[in-house]
Amino acid sequence: MNDITALTPDTFTVTDAAVERVAELMKTENGTIFRVAVLGGGCSGFQYSFSIDDTGNDDDLIMARQAADGTEVTIVVDTMSIEFLNGSQLDYVQELIGSYFQVSNPNATASCGCGTSFAV
Repeated sequence: MNDITALTPDTFTVTDAAVERVAELMKTENGTIFRVAVLGGGCSGFQYSFSIDDTGNDDDLIMARQAADGTEVTIVVDTMSIEFLNGSQLDYVQELIGSYFQVSNPNATASCGCGTSFAV
């Protein structure tokens, strides 16, 4: 992450609920960066990937947010993935059937029932 390029609200947004969940994960996992990526695969052609990393890449776009308890959260998206995620929002949803990260993606033309894969 030599040349820091910021994720801006017009390219990718993260809800407060997602920031709080990422902050919780950072306290229990070994890592300093929450990575959001798009990978080939899934039942619709592409799938979302969420991971915790220690190091960033030169092509990462970076967003820093602060959780309610003051924990600094760093979220990154690589430049290839942002092409698919441009204008999207990351949220953390808690329902009776479970809790999960959810991406609302205006670029997706179709998605699977579980919401983890999509087509463009």
